[in-house]
Amino acid sequence: MSPIDTLDQAANSVRASQLPSAEKLKRMSPEQARKAAVEFEGFFIAMTLENMFSGIETDGLFGGGHGEKIFRSMMLQEYGKKIAERNGIGLADAVQREIIRLQEVQGDDPK
Repeated sequence: MSPIDTLDQAANSVRASQLPSAEKLKRMSPEQARKAAVEFEGFFIAMTLENMFSGIETDGLFGGGHGEKIFRSMMLQEYGKKIAERNGIGLADAVQREIIRLQEVQGDDPK
């Protein structure tokens, strides 16, 4: 595994850790649930795009190398965010409904 792959995995772990945990769900307003759902969809789309773009070879003369891998990763993260912000693939709607459903099931009873 190259150092860049290790850095990509670490960055993905950090991004995933920034998503809200199940413990925080019962304190979310509908607007916060929507925001979390859109962020999740953006992350999901970015991961999907990274897999799609992994098979594209770069031109050795004007591209390639570690800088391009980092740039491509950042570019695909932004693509994912923008696609999700513009109603994406419908995943955010399903995630938001599930967050609200979980909050209703959990109620306000502390564990």
